[in-house]
Amino acid sequence: MKIKPEELKDKRIILASKSPRRKELLSLICDSFEIIPADIDETVPCEIGTACAAEYTAKRKAEAIAADGVVIACDTVVIIDGEILGKPIDRQNGFNMLKKLSGREHSVISGVALRYKNIYRSFSQESKVKFLPLSDEEINDYLDSGEPFDKAGGYGIQGIGGVLIDSFEGDFFNIVGLPVARLRKELAALIEQAED
Repeated sequence: MKIKPEELKDKRIILASKSPRRKELLSLICDSFEIIPADIDETVPCEIGTACAAEYTAKRKAEAIAADGVVIACDTVVIIDGEILGKPIDRQNGFNMLKKLSGREHSVISGVALRYKNIYRSFSQESKVKFLPLSDEEINDYLDSGEPFDKAGGYGIQGIGGVLIDSFEGDFFNIVGLPVARLRKELAALIEQAED
């Protein structure tokens, strides 16, 4: 269900991401928006816990966009054994990530930050994903597809990586990279707050 134009009250909507997946997901709830990627150093200070890392980065992305309008920023992390798995830096790194995820459950946390003028809202959403046990051959076949290399944790549940998944709990779109159901509610609340 899309946000009606009158709900947006003619606000300019800006997605602070170049991710094609986030663009596609935002289009499920919003017909018109601009893309202005946030160019920041995504290093998270060690005092920020792993569960808060995505929301911390999303806030920094929202702050980095100088344009006027409602800014939507997001970051997604994959966490297993208290460790954040980023995007694979090379094939061996991707192999090691998928080997670690094989047959086990991990968390996917998306942090979302919204900014309009001097009003901020942010939240984190967590989903759980359990991988099937993977053979080395299956991992190498998946790496050969090229899909893992631009994705946190080295897999995409919405693509070929979906066949590696045993089960998941929570919001599917959150695992893909943007929890649109919660975002829709938070966006409407931000705009209402701005009008008060």
